[in-house]
Amino acid sequence: MPAPDDIEARVAALEVRLSQVSADVRVAREDAASARHLAAARDRDIADLAVKVDANREAINALGEQTRERFDAVDRRFEAVDRRFDALERKVDDGFRRIDEEFRKVDNGFMEMRAKFDMTAAGLERIANLIEQRGEAG
Repeated sequence: MPAPDDIEARVAALEVRLSQVSADVRVAREDAASARHLAAARDRDIADLAVKVDANREAINALGEQTRERFDAVDRRFEAVDRRFDALERKVDDGFRRIDEEFRKVDNGFMEMRAKFDMTAAGLERIANLIEQRGEAG
């Protein structure tokens, strides 16, 4: 058996150790409470971040929708401009076709006039020859 002084020293050592363990348990409890507090704060931060990410996603999607609608409107305007240019091109082509037809008519008229001038010249030459023959005969 150990001596009574030895027991008292051992009990005193145990009490010191117990008070240290007790302090360690208190620190551990405080650390656990701090950890729970930090975890709760982290959960709130993540929830806030999720809300912000969702809001940003919605804003980006809305901007994408607006951009698509604007591009669709621009496409519709370009289609309308294309239709107008096609119509204008047809009018210009029709105008040039009519001009070509009219120039053909003018060319035909000039050819007719040339033929008639040639006939008139031939007739005048015939008359001149007849007058000369009459003058020689007379």
